[in-house]
Amino acid sequence: MVEQSEETRGGTATIERTEVRENIEAGDHERFAHYVRKEKIMESALSGEPVIALCGKVWTPGRDPQKFPVCPECKEIYESLMG
Repeated sequence: MVEQSEETRGGTATIERTEVRENIEAGDHERFAHYVRKEKIMESALSGEPVIALCGKVWTPGRDPQKFPVCPECKEIYESLMG
């Protein structure tokens, strides 16, 4: 008689997979993380006033910019300013 291990008996196994989903609001796929001077973001956080990005976009920051791709226009302008 040949003994078979658990792996070769033809049993089944369950593989658990953890799925991570981010809450993305409607229209977020069109959004970018824009370049703005740090002090302007701090002022906006305190006053609620909108900021102006390098590309000209005007908005009141409120979301985590790391959840969005960098605005290509802001990036290009920033890189040209930095030489």
